[in-house]
Amino acid sequence: MVLPADGHVHSEWSWDAPDGAMERTCARAVELGLPAIAFTEHADFTKWMVIAGELDGYEHIKAFLTPDGTVAPPKLDLDGYLECLQRCRDRFPGLRVISGVELGEPHWHGDEAARLLDAGRFDRVLGSLHCLPLGARFAEPPNLYRRRPATEVIRDYLAEIPRLVKGSDRFGVLAHIDYPIRYWPAREGPFDPYAFQDEFRHALRALADGGRILEVNTRGLLAPEIVRWWRDEGGEAVTFGSDAHAPGGVAHGFTDAVAMVEAQGFRAGRHPYDLWTR
Repeated sequence: MVLPADGHVHSEWSWDAPDGAMERTCARAVELGLPAIAFTEHADFTKWMVIAGELDGYEHIKAFLTPDGTVAPPKLDLDGYLECLQRCRDRFPGLRVISGVELGEPHWHGDEAARLLDAGRFDRVLGSLHCLPLGARFAEPPNLYRRRPATEVIRDYLAEIPRLVKGSDRFGVLAHIDYPIRYWPAREGPFDPYAFQDEFRHALRALADGGRILEVNTRGLLAPEIVRWWRDEGGEAVTFGSDAHAPGGVAHGFTDAVAMVEAQGFRAGRHPYDLWTR
């Protein structure tokens, strides 16, 4: 079985990936037989608030914590990233090494996103929604779940996806539509996607109407129902992304993800690094 390209990988050039290593990640991709890998480094412009204990175990993120309890991510070192990328292309000529970036909430930061994209001329641009408004500030799901009903967090997150699509035309792939499910509170029991079917379908329809692509992120295997709804709502293609932040995470879960996506009616393209289409 030939695995698809890993379209969502982080290296040492992502501010939250202290264990990332682009060259070792490429070596791992070659070992696994991947046809291509996209280094989609974080470009986060939103500053978000955290509460006591939220960053326990994440010392590398605490380094960017301000006195008022806000995480302020640094800028992407574009020159360093591009130089490293070229070294990897030279060292691993049989691996297609794709330049990329993961834009956090680009619909809120149009000018900053445009400047970075114009300078970087990336091959792959992911759009992500990591935060939601919380009062006059912003917060990620772990904080939101402590302050608001879990069902409201999911519904508000999915309601923001159409605004993300409408507000930014600079990204082609939506990363991890199930991002808040990673942090779903255990007290709520198992997550049931059917409880939010209407909200998922509305978000997926907006994504399809906007001509974007859905990522199957394998940090936690995307529920097959969501991929089926994506196809039902007009979605034309998917990509696969491990969201790896260290070399060992590349292509994690891809075998299961491929089987699931095929069962929902999507197929590989002519080349192993192509999008999977319906």
